Amino acid sequence: MMDSQEVISLYETVATITDQMLMAARNGDWEELIALEARCTRHVATLKANEAPVPLTGAVRERKVQIIQKILSDDREIRSITEPWMDQLSKLMSSVGTERKLNHAYGAAPR
Repeated sequence: MMDSQEVISLYETVATITDQMLMAARNGDWEELIALEARCTRHVATLKANEAPVPLTGAVRERKVQIIQKILSDDREIRSITEPWMDQLSKLMSSVGTERKLNHAYGAAPR
Protein backbone atom coordinates (compact mmCIF):
# COMPACT_ATOMS: atom_id res chain seq x y z
CA MET A 1 0.00 0.00 0.00
CA MET A 2 1.10 3.54 -0.72
CA ASP A 3 1.38 6.24 1.90
CA SER A 4 -0.46 9.56 1.48
CA GLN A 5 2.52 11.31 -0.12
CA GLU A 6 2.90 8.56 -2.72
CA VAL A 7 -0.82 8.73 -3.43
CA ILE A 8 -0.73 12.51 -3.94
CA SER A 9 2.35 12.19 -6.12
CA LEU A 10 0.63 9.64 -8.33
CA TYR A 11 -2.51 11.79 -8.57
CA GLU A 12 -0.29 14.71 -9.60
CA THR A 13 1.27 12.53 -12.28
CA VAL A 14 -2.19 11.64 -13.58
CA ALA A 15 -3.10 15.35 -13.61
CA THR A 16 0.04 16.15 -15.59
CA ILE A 17 -0.82 13.43 -18.10
CA THR A 18 -4.42 14.61 -18.47
CA ASP A 19 -3.10 18.13 -19.09
CA GLN A 20 -0.85 16.71 -21.83
CA MET A 21 -3.84 14.78 -23.20
CA LEU A 22 -5.80 18.02 -23.40
CA MET A 23 -2.99 19.70 -25.33
CA ALA A 24 -2.81 16.74 -27.72
CA ALA A 25 -6.59 16.88 -28.26
CA ARG A 26 -6.48 20.63 -28.89
CA ASN A 27 -3.72 20.06 -31.44
CA GLY A 28 -5.54 17.16 -33.09
CA ASP A 29 -2.62 14.86 -32.28
CA TRP A 30 -4.71 11.71 -31.92
CA GLU A 31 -1.77 9.30 -31.79
CA GLU A 32 -0.22 11.22 -28.90
CA LEU A 33 -3.60 11.38 -27.18
CA ILE A 34 -3.95 7.60 -27.42
CA ALA A 35 -0.43 7.03 -26.08
CA LEU A 36 -1.04 9.40 -23.17
CA GLU A 37 -4.39 7.78 -22.43
CA ALA A 38 -2.65 4.41 -22.13
CA ARG A 39 -0.12 5.91 -19.69
CA CYS A 40 -2.91 7.50 -17.69
CA THR A 41 -4.80 4.21 -17.53
CA ARG A 42 -1.73 2.43 -16.13
CA HIS A 43 -1.30 5.05 -13.40
CA VAL A 44 -4.98 4.92 -12.47
CA ALA A 45 -4.76 1.13 -12.25
CA THR A 46 -1.79 1.52 -9.89
CA LEU A 47 -3.83 3.90 -7.75
CA LYS A 48 -6.79 1.52 -7.65
CA ALA A 49 -4.58 -1.40 -6.68
CA ASN A 50 -2.43 0.37 -4.09
CA GLU A 51 -4.26 3.31 -2.58
CA ALA A 52 -4.99 2.50 1.04
CA PRO A 53 -8.56 3.11 2.18
CA VAL A 54 -7.29 5.32 5.00
CA PRO A 55 -8.83 8.76 5.58
CA LEU A 56 -6.49 11.56 4.55
CA THR A 57 -5.70 14.53 6.78
CA GLY A 58 -7.09 18.01 6.02
CA ALA A 59 -4.36 19.50 3.82
CA VAL A 60 -3.65 16.25 2.00
CA ARG A 61 -7.36 15.64 1.44
CA GLU A 62 -7.80 19.17 0.07
CA ARG A 63 -4.87 18.70 -2.30
CA LYS A 64 -6.31 15.39 -3.51
CA VAL A 65 -9.69 17.05 -4.14
CA GLN A 66 -8.02 19.88 -6.10
CA ILE A 67 -6.09 17.41 -8.23
CA ILE A 68 -9.16 15.29 -8.93
CA GLN A 69 -11.14 18.41 -9.89
CA LYS A 70 -8.38 19.35 -12.34
CA ILE A 71 -8.35 15.84 -13.81
CA LEU A 72 -12.14 15.90 -14.23
CA SER A 73 -12.04 19.37 -15.79
CA ASP A 74 -9.41 18.23 -18.30
CA ASP A 75 -11.45 15.12 -19.03
CA ARG A 76 -14.58 17.19 -19.75
CA GLU A 77 -12.67 19.44 -22.12
CA ILE A 78 -11.02 16.48 -23.86
CA ARG A 79 -14.45 14.94 -24.39
CA SER A 80 -15.82 18.23 -25.75
CA ILE A 81 -13.04 18.12 -28.36
CA THR A 82 -13.05 14.41 -29.17
CA GLU A 83 -16.78 13.61 -29.17
CA PRO A 84 -17.63 15.77 -32.23
CA TRP A 85 -14.61 14.30 -34.02
CA MET A 86 -15.73 10.77 -33.10
CA ASP A 87 -19.27 11.52 -34.33
CA GLN A 88 -17.89 12.81 -37.62
CA LEU A 89 -15.67 9.75 -37.98
CA SER A 90 -18.60 7.45 -37.22
CA LYS A 91 -20.75 9.16 -39.87
CA LEU A 92 -17.93 8.92 -42.40
CA MET A 93 -17.44 5.22 -41.71
CA SER A 94 -21.19 4.62 -41.96
CA SER A 95 -21.30 6.51 -45.25
CA VAL A 96 -18.42 4.48 -46.69
CA GLY A 97 -20.10 1.25 -45.55
CA THR A 98 -23.38 2.27 -47.17
CA GLU A 99 -21.57 3.18 -50.38
CA ARG A 100 -19.88 -0.23 -50.48
CA LYS A 101 -23.20 -2.01 -49.93
CA LEU A 102 -24.81 -0.04 -52.75
CA ASN A 103 -21.89 -0.69 -55.06
CA HIS A 104 -22.03 -4.38 -54.26
CA ALA A 105 -25.82 -4.56 -54.65
CA TYR A 106 -25.88 -2.74 -57.97
CA GLY A 107 -22.64 -4.07 -59.40
CA ALA A 108 -20.79 -0.77 -59.55
CA ALA A 109 -17.04 -1.05 -59.77
CA PRO A 110 -15.22 0.01 -56.59
CA ARG A 111 -13.26 3.23 -56.79
